Amino acid sequence: MAARIRHIALWVKDIDATADFYEKALGLKRTKKHEGKTAWSIYMSDGEVNLALLQYKSEVGSGVAPGYVGIHHFGFQCDDLPAQQKQIEKAGGQFFFDLGDPEDEGFERKFKDPDGIVFDINWKGWQLTKDKVKNAKGGLRPVKQAAAKKKVAKKTSKPMAKARKKK
Repeated sequence: MAARIRHIALWVKDIDATADFYEKALGLKRTKKHEGKTAWSIYMSDGEVNLALLQYKSEVGSGVAPGYVGIHHFGFQCDDLPAQQKQIEKAGGQFFFDLGDPEDEGFERKFKDPDGIVFDINWKGWQLTKDKVKNAKGGLRPVKQAAAKKKVAKKTSKPMAKARKKK
């Protein structure tokens, strides 16, 4: 399955004013403001695509010069993160960095395309979008493998539970 664009991130000067604008002007839903290591963020969405508003604290994590505003990066939701990474690198993309731990809700694996444009992938989706995987575990496992593991766990846990009850 092809990756789906689900996330566009804007670097903004005033995160609260920008969020107010998009909420009032376009009716986007929003999350609460979150302070991360490198930036404040508010996520907004129409239900299909997530618009991440980022107000960076410094150049750390942003990769661009102070004073810049505009599109910072965009993100794709994929079904199999390791396979997608291989495909990206085979096509000439370069790993940039991981934002968060793969088990984190907001995890993103960032890359640069051959022109140096930053984009990211994840398999969980973004807040407020319809394809968001809720309470996801196993950040690097393909969806099919994760589902198969759950089935195996259920099958093997039932006999153990019955054995415990007999004691």
